[in-house]
Amino acid sequence: MSVPVFWLPAGEIGPGAPLTLAGAEGHHAADVRRLRPGEAVELVDGAGVRACGRVASVEPGSLRIDVETVTREPAPAPRLVVVQALPKGNRGELAVGLLTEVGVDVIVPWAAARCVTQWRGERSEKALARWRSTAREAAKQSRRAWAPLVAPLATTAQVRSLVDDAALALVLHESAPGGLPDDIPDIGDVVVVVGPEGGVTDDELETFAAAHVVRMGESVLRTSTAGVVAAAALLSRTPRWG
Repeated sequence: MSVPVFWLPAGEIGPGAPLTLAGAEGHHAADVRRLRPGEAVELVDGAGVRACGRVASVEPGSLRIDVETVTREPAPAPRLVVVQALPKGNRGELAVGLLTEVGVDVIVPWAAARCVTQWRGERSEKALARWRSTAREAAKQSRRAWAPLVAPLATTAQVRSLVDDAALALVLHESAPGGLPDDIPDIGDVVVVVGPEGGVTDDELETFAAAHVVRMGESVLRTSTAGVVAAAALLSRTPRWG
C-alpha cells in the first residue's frame, strides 16, 4: 500500500522534535485510518515541502510523528494555468478535482458571458471554498507536494491580463482550425481558457486576441472535462511528464 499523505500548514513541517497532527487531519489519521505507532506517513504543506516519518504515538483525534527526512520540491515549470468557466451543478468540483490530479498549478474560475451558473455574494464565497477544499483533497490523494492555487472568481478583463502575460495562451473552441501546439515553453505560464457549455463568445475571442484558438480533436467535450484533457496533452509535451 502507498504511504498515507497528510496536510500540515506551511511553516509547521521541519526536522527535529516530533510533530503533532491534529484537527481534521489528525482525526482522519487516528480515528478513520487507525494508524498505529511505527507506521510510515508523509506530510505535505502544499508549497513544496514533503516530510517522511513514522507515527510515534496515537491519541484520540491526533498523532505524534517522528520526522525522518524533509525535502523541498522545486516549483513545477512551466506553470500550467487553467481558466475554467463556471460549469453547471457540481461539475465545477469535478473539474477542479481532475485538474488537480492531472497536475494543473493554478485554477481560475471565470464568469464567462454564457455561464448559466452565477456566483454572487455569499454564494460566491461558499462556491470558492468548495473549489479550494476539493483541490486540497485531490492534491493529497494524488500525493502532490505543491497544491494548486484556486484563484478568486475572475472577470473577462482579468482573464485577458492572464492571457496577455502568458508565455503561451490557448483558448479551446470547437470550431478552431487547428489543435494543440507541439512546442511548449519550458518556463513561464501556459494558460488554457475553457469556455462554458454554451461556448466562448465572439467578443470574448476578440478580447483574448493574444491567445491561440485550438480544438481538442473531433469530439466536443464538456466544459468540466475539456480542460483536463487539454492539460494532460500539454503536460505530455513538457519535461514534467518526461
